[in-house]
Amino acid sequence: MQVEIFQVDAFSATAFGGNPAAVCPLEAWLADATLQQIAAENNLSETAFVVANGELFELRWFTPTVEVDLAAAWVLFEQLGEQRDTLRFATRSGELRVRRDGARLAMDFPARQPQALAVPEGLLQALGLERIEALYRTDDYLVVVDDPALVAALAPDFAALAAFDVRGIAVTAPGREVDFVSRWFGPRVGVNEDPVTGSAHTSLAPYWAARLGKHSLSAEQGGLRKGQLHCQVLDNGRVIISGQAALYLRGTIFI
Repeated sequence: MQVEIFQVDAFSATAFGGNPAAVCPLEAWLADATLQQIAAENNLSETAFVVANGELFELRWFTPTVEVDLAAAWVLFEQLGEQRDTLRFATRSGELRVRRDGARLAMDFPARQPQALAVPEGLLQALGLERIEALYRTDDYLVVVDDPALVAALAPDFAALAAFDVRGIAVTAPGREVDFVSRWFGPRVGVNEDPVTGSAHTSLAPYWAARLGKHSLSAEQGGLRKGQLHCQVLDNGRVIISGQAALYLRGTIFI
């Protein structure tokens, strides 16, 4: 049989930026073992599979990230001619919605409020930093520094970072051309560095909104490979995360 595949760079207006994700629209579900084999063969952090089911799209993925949600919606909107303004995805984590927002696609998530804590022993050394402004925690550590150049120059000890009992470590600073910049490291969950981590911005955006006194924020994440996000922190405890996407590859899998 043949399966169509799209590789999309999520949170980037052009190819070779943002976070690459594969999307495979299916007419019906294949065996789990086959889905896992396709994901492994793609050799990407994220592969999503989508099956239409009435007004919903059933969505399964093999790395639970915001990038998959955005990439799958972009394929349906831009490549497969979906006309609705909002797409509803039924997942094992509940219903997700992605809507058009001009040139961007927007997703609505619960905000995570970072809590300040003392810097644990060894964290600065693992990151290669001499000093930080503050440390906060949600499901990630949020490490705040005062200069975006420090974020750009990071070369962490990933083995040392993996010892900390958090999903990942986001290092963030005020930006020059955007409101804030960040990089995200997750060796504990098998991803040394993620080019763009949409879910981390459910914590980063509330922190920067409070610090900067604004609800609408522009953000950039990444080292050599960068992506751009727009975050809107609402008064109801939600964060709207939006971004663009670019098609890198469209092809056919033969199995």
